Amino acid sequence: MGDSVDKSQYVLPQDQPFVKLEIETAFKGLSKLQKLYAHYISQASWAGGLITFLQTSPESAPIFVLLHRLFSTQDVHEFSLNAANAGFTSDELYALLIYAGGVFGNAGNYKGFGDTKFIPNIEKSRLEELLKTSTAWADIEPLWHEYKDAIYDLSSGKTCLGYNPAGITTYLSKNVSQADTEKVQNWLKTRQIECYNSRLFKYEEDGKVVYEVRLASKEKKSNEDFVEDGVIYRISYGDYGPLMGLVADYLEEAVKYADNDVEKQMLKSYVSSFRTGSLDDHKAGSRFWIEDKGPIVETYIGFIETYRDPAGVRGEFEGFVAAVNKEMSKKFFTLVSNAENFLQLLPWGKDFEKDKFLKPDFTSLDVLTFAGSGIPAGINIPNYDDIRQTQGFKNVSLGNVIPASYQQSVTPFLSKKDADLLQKWRVQAFEVQVGLHELLGHGSGKLLKKEADGSLNYPSTLLDPLTGQAPSPCYEPGDTYDTRFGPLSSSYEECRAEAVGLYLSLLPEVMKIFGFEGDEADDVTYVNWMSLIWAGAGRGLEQWAPCRGWLQAHAQARYVLSRVLVEAGVVTVTQPATNDLLITVDRSAIKTKGREAISQFLLKLQIYKSTGNAEEAEKMYNRYSAVEEPWLSWRSIVLANKQPRKIFVQANTSVEDGEVQLKQYEPSMVGMIQSWVDRFSGKDIYDMILQLSKADAHHF
Repeated sequence: MGDSVDKSQYVLPQDQPFVKLEIETAFKGLSKLQKLYAHYISQASWAGGLITFLQTSPESAPIFVLLHRLFSTQDVHEFSLNAANAGFTSDELYALLIYAGGVFGNAGNYKGFGDTKFIPNIEKSRLEELLKTSTAWADIEPLWHEYKDAIYDLSSGKTCLGYNPAGITTYLSKNVSQADTEKVQNWLKTRQIECYNSRLFKYEEDGKVVYEVRLASKEKKSNEDFVEDGVIYRISYGDYGPLMGLVADYLEEAVKYADNDVEKQMLKSYVSSFRTGSLDDHKAGSRFWIEDKGPIVETYIGFIETYRDPAGVRGEFEGFVAAVNKEMSKKFFTLVSNAENFLQLLPWGKDFEKDKFLKPDFTSLDVLTFAGSGIPAGINIPNYDDIRQTQGFKNVSLGNVIPASYQQSVTPFLSKKDADLLQKWRVQAFEVQVGLHELLGHGSGKLLKKEADGSLNYPSTLLDPLTGQAPSPCYEPGDTYDTRFGPLSSSYEECRAEAVGLYLSLLPEVMKIFGFEGDEADDVTYVNWMSLIWAGAGRGLEQWAPCRGWLQAHAQARYVLSRVLVEAGVVTVTQPATNDLLITVDRSAIKTKGREAISQFLLKLQIYKSTGNAEEAEKMYNRYSAVEEPWLSWRSIVLANKQPRKIFVQANTSVEDGEVQLKQYEPSMVGMIQSWVDRFSGKDIYDMILQLSKADAHHF
């Protein structure tokens, strides 16, 4: 471990907040069959969520087994008594419990939001002595000795996720470079293959370089080899096989309790995808999912978001189950009904908008289960371009996540007046922003495509408003937004969606839909802008590291928008004291200079995306996302005032005498650990995870 590493930046604080995800009221409103449907999809989601540990780091899955075995053998209270009797302080004990809660909550030992590593806030030798007080020591000792150095390793390349050698990833073998991923992407494009459900491994065989694209599936099938220019491109199957099989089995059980044939077809398609590795089957399931309008129990599952793949094209496994919040959903229904009118007000012409707005379902959901590395506030899915552009999508706002996220919040860097206003309206403002971001942000904009027969999906007379010339380049067969924009894609798209939210929140008719008029509407709009700017110019710098740059897509997006508004003279950041900053938003300028600055920036974001002009997009985006002085110096102030993100304690369900029972837990590290102990049981799971982890360890 290098002497220059500040270990305090790589531990979860002793006062790490754990918050309860309230679901009891919504769950009680479900019928017996709906509860059974929710239960089995929850089981599938949690089983698939174990894949996320394997996707996070080489040691995450073994750490999960070590900690789960530790607290399954002996509950927290008994373990704590033994530790106290052996002379351990409460701080030492809490350091282990908080670390365990963090590993469970982030699906590994890297933060789900920020991708930075965290280690136990207790010295290695002392933690070993603490573990020895447990009755589980004989079982966990081999794992501890094998992985204790990896647990604490903060050497170069181990502090954050990313391409080797700057970071660590299990999406790619350690010898895969960015050039390799681009080469493989170009080959996959010729085969019309997308790789959401894949990993990439590089090795030699009989003197030839092999690029193995390994697809997640229960079934192992014969490899498909293609030799081009002396290189073997290999498609293989069976990645995460045993876990994929578990997911499929639980979903198959859920089919029995589906409300309608569309849901049954959806689940059957997912089952086929997870067993065979067919992404087309998952797409088929996603099409059925779009057709399933207004379900009481909403769910989606699979390899979805590409934030953590260094190449930006492979999905992390996630699955969620939620019950519809009918009151909030009424507001979103009104927003959808007016969406086409609002789309016309965005700063690009109709030729850069979809030919027809495919009105989606937009519901507010109370989450029962969300398995993955973290829980977002809203989602716009599916991410498949061919479905989104021509068949549609769905939006969901995770209603019980938003208020839970803002419990016990502290807001440095604001005046008292602004901080008080933020505290009063931030939940309501965030609900507005999530709605606009998901529906009209991610749901807007057209990709200009050239088909294999040379036909265009846009008028041949169309001119690029930025150049006055015919748009070039555009998307060709096999291209997707993710493959064209690569590592830039996630943050760039989040920035575009956030900008749409800011821009449209200025409209009184939008605010009225959410129940705000007059002075209240002005306050909520102002808080929406201020909250995003505070998250970008203030907290955003927590998610930037000198070794790798930006670690989190949303944080980078909000920082970029803050810089745009600083440049426009709407936002100022000053340093009134050695360890303090003051972020000020000129409220009177939001509707004038602010609106114009966001309008011009949003136009560029969209035109570059529409035309697939990743080169110009990257130049523009990198200029605003650069962290130079004075921002570089201010980063140390931001880090000194860092606030820990909440860790959500989720409920469990079980079936007793044919009835589904809901079990909730106290919002604490103890409740968090117990919820995970109850969620999984048995040596079979441990063996399965460890075998999968060790089988690939030499690649990373």
